[in-house]
Amino acid sequence: LINVFVLYAVFVFRKKPGDEGEGQYVKGHTGLEIGWTLVPLLIVMVFATWGALHLNEITAAEEGELIVEVTGFQFGWRFDYPEAGVSSDELWLPLGRQVLFHITSRDVIHSFWVPEFRIKQDAVPGRWTELRVTPTETGDYRVRCAELCGYAHAAMIARVVVVEPAAFEAWLQGIGVAQPTGDDTSPASRGATLAQDNGCLSCHSVDGTTLVGPTWQGLYGSERELEDGTTVTADEEYLRASILDPGSQVVAGFPNVMPAAYNFLADEDITALVEYIKTLSR
Repeated sequence: LINVFVLYAVFVFRKKPGDEGEGQYVKGHTGLEIGWTLVPLLIVMVFATWGALHLNEITAAEEGELIVEVTGFQFGWRFDYPEAGVSSDELWLPLGRQVLFHITSRDVIHSFWVPEFRIKQDAVPGRWTELRVTPTETGDYRVRCAELCGYAHAAMIARVVVVEPAAFEAWLQGIGVAQPTGDDTSPASRGATLAQDNGCLSCHSVDGTTLVGPTWQGLYGSERELEDGTTVTADEEYLRASILDPGSQVVAGFPNVMPAAYNFLADEDITALVEYIKTLSR
C-alpha cells in the first residue's frame, strides 16, 4: 500500500518536460499532520489492547494443567514429566488439556518452537522460562530450535505427538515401566538413564535407525571406518574417547558435530554408558 502512494507521488509530481519553474512551496497542513498521527496511534492502541486481553485468556492457568519440563542442549531436547516421574526424547501431549512448559537450556541459548502450535520461547542456561498451550488437534508435529546454536542446529528436532487423553495416559504408564527404576542399580541400567538424561538418544538411536550420529545398536565390538580412511574397533577405549573427545575419531559418513561438553561426567558415569552400549550389541 505504501509503495502505491510512493509510485503515485513519483508519477504525478514528477518534473514535466519543459517545466523550468520553481516547485510549489508547501507550508504544511495541520489537519493532515494530526490525522496521520492520531489514526495510526488509535489503530495500534486497539490492536495492543485486543492482543493483551486475549493473551491473558490464553495464558491463564487452568485447573489440572499438565507440567512438562523442557531442556534444550546441543543438539536435542529432553522432556520431563515431573508428576509422573518419567523422561522422554519425544513430547507427548493430551488433546484438550492445558500444558505448562518450564523451559531451560543446558549449554547455550536455544529456542523452543513448535510451528503448528504458533508458540516459541527461548531456552536460557541457568534460567526457567514458561509457556502455556492447549493442543486442539491430534497429530504428529515437530519441535525445532529457532536460535542458531551450533553446527547441528538444523538437526535439533524432536517429535511432538498429540493424542487423546486415554492414549496419553497409556503412553505415560508404558514409558514409566520401560525406564529403569531405583531398584535396578546395575551399571547398564544407570547408563540407560544417563543416556536419556544427557540427550545422547537424540543423536544416537538404539534400534539401528540412522540419526545425526551412528546408531548404538551393534556398535560395541564392531569395526568402524573413520573419515580419514582408517578403521578402528569399537572397544571400551574407543567408546570412552568418543565421549570425552568426540572429534578425534569421527565415523565416516557422519558430521563432526558432537560437542566436547561431556567431560563433566564422572568416570563411573562413562563406565555405565559403555556398559549400556555393550548391552545393545548382544
